[in-house]
Amino acid sequence: MAPPALSEATVVFCSVLILFIPLAIAGLALINTGLGRSHSAAHTLFSSLCAFVVAAFAYVLCGFAWQGYAGGVAHQALIEGKAWNWLAAQGFFLRHAALNASAPGLTIWLQVFCVGLAAIVPIGAGLDRWRLSAICASTALFAGITYPVFAHWVWAGGWLAQLGENSGLGQGFVDGGGAACIQAAGGLTALAIAWILGARKGKYSSDGIPTAVPGHSAILVLTGCMLAWIGWMSLNTAVSVLLYGAEAGRAALVAINTTLSAGASGIAAALITRARFGKPDVSISANGWVGGLVASSAAAAFMPPAAAVLTGLIAGALVTIFVELFELRFGVDDPGGAISVHAIGGIWGLFAAGVLGDFPGARAGQLMAQLVGIATLLGFVLPLTYGLNLGLNFLVRHRVAPEGERQGMDLYELGAGAYPEFMTHTEEFTQLR
Repeated sequence: MAPPALSEATVVFCSVLILFIPLAIAGLALINTGLGRSHSAAHTLFSSLCAFVVAAFAYVLCGFAWQGYAGGVAHQALIEGKAWNWLAAQGFFLRHAALNASAPGLTIWLQVFCVGLAAIVPIGAGLDRWRLSAICASTALFAGITYPVFAHWVWAGGWLAQLGENSGLGQGFVDGGGAACIQAAGGLTALAIAWILGARKGKYSSDGIPTAVPGHSAILVLTGCMLAWIGWMSLNTAVSVLLYGAEAGRAALVAINTTLSAGASGIAAALITRARFGKPDVSISANGWVGGLVASSAAAAFMPPAAAVLTGLIAGALVTIFVELFELRFGVDDPGGAISVHAIGGIWGLFAAGVLGDFPGARAGQLMAQLVGIATLLGFVLPLTYGLNLGLNFLVRHRVAPEGERQGMDLYELGAGAYPEFMTHTEEFTQLR
């Protein structure tokens, strides 16, 4: 798929959209901060900023060289007479890249923000115990290897995108806003990090019963939801226009579908928690909202509004169910709900795109193409990101020392707390069990 020629108006439109995407990054960082402990708040926000910077550096250094863009130079394998594109062959440090107002140039700019957003997702799973140095090292591996390789297969004319042309499966694997490349890849990395780190001290009793460790600021969480909503509408639109050739006029549909999916998902989570606990749970409802944003990212430009509502409703239910499943049944301590929101929400959105999507020139087999992409996420991305981080753990220890957890990440790693005027931790939460 060659990059589309862009009119001057489309260039300006896409540039404005890309400028708003950092709001999604800021929103997600605030959500993670609010869902963590108060004595690690500054550490979480600072880690998010560092992760974004490291991701940008790693992507510029070598990530883009592996990812490339549709129509660019790439390595291909000839299988049964058909050429399958498996890896880009661009220069390091963006050498020879078209850094201008062309589609490839805008795509590079867009991808720097996409990889930065994906890199912040795992921080939610490692709250209150993931060391800053390990976050930066893990991010470098993710942005330099995991993300660009998979994104090439999906967004740069790689073999997943070729499933339609070479195998007759619909339009090939479609990820219209980053549900796979950003959200699911980041969420599966969050799962790997949670496995490697283990649960926080005091999270589980001796008989395996989880203890509630509430987030310290619902205000930060809800403010983050609002910022993320604005950034997500821009993200979904920019990816659809630049990478899938959607006309700019679909921006209204994208904004409506993104909003409907998030709203339906948040309402579903609120209703489920109200039915179970007597009152809606703010943190789970907020995670439901973000889960709806995530699910919308698969095909916001290519489904009717009613389908977006259905996608969101199911996403909210899935997020609520899996938050409990991971904590109670699987023993995975994920304070920010990153796995349920981004991995489960993203995978559901990709499946929904195959069932409910309305793609131009639609052909049979779209659901199968989506299933192949989901299988690749689970069968390639998850083992790869787990293996990379497990190996990294031998060189740069992921988990902070017990004293750091007791004292708080702010004081232990940064030397100062986010809220120096207040007592930020009490005996019931700081004692080790």
